Amino acid sequence: MEIYKGASAFAGIAIGKIRFYRKGEYQIRQHQADDVKKELKNFDVARRHVMQTLKEEYDRMSEKQMDTADPELDMEPKPLDRIVKVNGENGTNQILEQAELLGSGSFLRAVQSMITGEKVTAAYAVQTTRDEMQSTFSRLNDPTIKERIHNVSRISSLLLEILGEDENKIDLGEEPVILAADALSLAELMEMDKEKLLGIVTRKGSATSHAAILAKNMDIPCVTGIGIPQSEEEWEDSIAIIDGYTGTIYLEPDNEVRKEYEIRRKADLVERESLLKLKDKGDITKDGREVGIYANIGSLDDLNSALYYGAKGIGLLRSEFQYLGRENYPGEEELFQAYKKTAETMGDRLVVIRTADLGADKQASYLEIPVETNPLMGNRGIRLSLDRKNLFKTQIRAIYRASWYGNLGMMYPMICSEEEMDEVEALVTEVKEELKAAGVPFKEIRTGIMMETPAAVMIGEELAKRVDFLGIGTNDLTQYTLAMDRQNPLLQKKYDDHHPAILKMIKMIVDAGHAQNCKVCLCGELAADTRLTETFLQMGVDALSVVPACILPVRKALRAVFIAEMRS
Repeated sequence: MEIYKGASAFAGIAIGKIRFYRKGEYQIRQHQADDVKKELKNFDVARRHVMQTLKEEYDRMSEKQMDTADPELDMEPKPLDRIVKVNGENGTNQILEQAELLGSGSFLRAVQSMITGEKVTAAYAVQTTRDEMQSTFSRLNDPTIKERIHNVSRISSLLLEILGEDENKIDLGEEPVILAADALSLAELMEMDKEKLLGIVTRKGSATSHAAILAKNMDIPCVTGIGIPQSEEEWEDSIAIIDGYTGTIYLEPDNEVRKEYEIRRKADLVERESLLKLKDKGDITKDGREVGIYANIGSLDDLNSALYYGAKGIGLLRSEFQYLGRENYPGEEELFQAYKKTAETMGDRLVVIRTADLGADKQASYLEIPVETNPLMGNRGIRLSLDRKNLFKTQIRAIYRASWYGNLGMMYPMICSEEEMDEVEALVTEVKEELKAAGVPFKEIRTGIMMETPAAVMIGEELAKRVDFLGIGTNDLTQYTLAMDRQNPLLQKKYDDHHPAILKMIKMIVDAGHAQNCKVCLCGELAADTRLTETFLQMGVDALSVVPACILPVRKALRAVFIAEMRS
């Protein structure tokens, strides 16, 4: 038996086989093709369909721009071996560039080579070639290169519409496993079947990383910062025990330890069953004070869990997940439908949508965020949204349209100044006027600010005057106050989210909000720390918002509290 120690990211006991996730070879194995000739033919058929689509687009644009089709253009789907580029408007030239990539360009050769050399499906070869080209060139500022990346993305999307993208899901096998990995991204976790995951172990990352937060949402024991040996084969298919309470991994446990943890796992399940009795109980302290417990969610899949555990509402919908793990921006209609479904599902319960908190470690290649020396201190959150007003307005429009179907609120991340709020309010007013002019119904909704920087804390009353509520994002507030990257494993023992400065700042935010008749909700990971539940209630926090799996433990702690009379 070997024992490894790491950091607990989410409590719980898991016992099962270790399965290693190695992204490159794992996905290639998953998408292995039995018949290479068939895959080459599938790709060729899809390519011809796309070339015909491009030809029709070119003809329409040429007629519109010049009233006659360009006689020099030859885009017949056969033989597809040469495209003659002609002078014309940007739109037609762009189509010609795309056709050239499919006719004889590097993209075509790379896809065919991958199908033949690695014996993978056509869909996987297209996806991988697209991703590799975007990754290689996305950080270059040359406009020509950026145009080429756009064209690769466009033809890939058209090809995958024909070839199908159903192979994106990461298949973990037939039986549930403990997944071990060097590191896991949010996108990768979102592609995995929750039912096949007993637990998660990672070499990198921290208890407060976004992947760890998603594991909490999935209600899966998770341990990070484990010293997994470089010779990973030693772990593959081994029996392991995850103790998510202490951050300990037991590899090939002896019979005595195995029996002990079997008993503890059963006790854990009994405790969880006991907590389920609190599902329909109120969030009321012993002395009768009502404090709402809301849910933090990242996707529509989490809605059922929030309702199951009896959340009063959604205190934080992390909308950036709608922008991750994809190849282009979500459109207004897509966002609207997601928010509408959320609003309808929750009924009269409040749903607070935090506008996209992109940047730092939450990126996608299509966002083309320039490389930054210190991205945690960089162009992220509301800063990025205000730089990309079309992105921001699209989301605001979708939220206001969906407000007609339920009880929505909107919260802005990373606000540091009143000048930022001036810009935000101007855009919101613009959106509302456009919707009124178009006759689109919407409700006036409550707005809030996510307080997560010392700057916001110090001007708390001024910011509270601008909105209806304040949310406290303890994850970022802690790292910015302590000047420590919360995902840096070297700082795990030094990173103290119970630091007196953090608690004082939370109290300052509560006082500032209440001075302006603003409700204050604690939404960060610290809200789920039951050791501090009584402290937060004594401070006057009006609501706590936690991942669905933590609602019942927090409710149990809250109902045991007798709040002493506040000192004057």
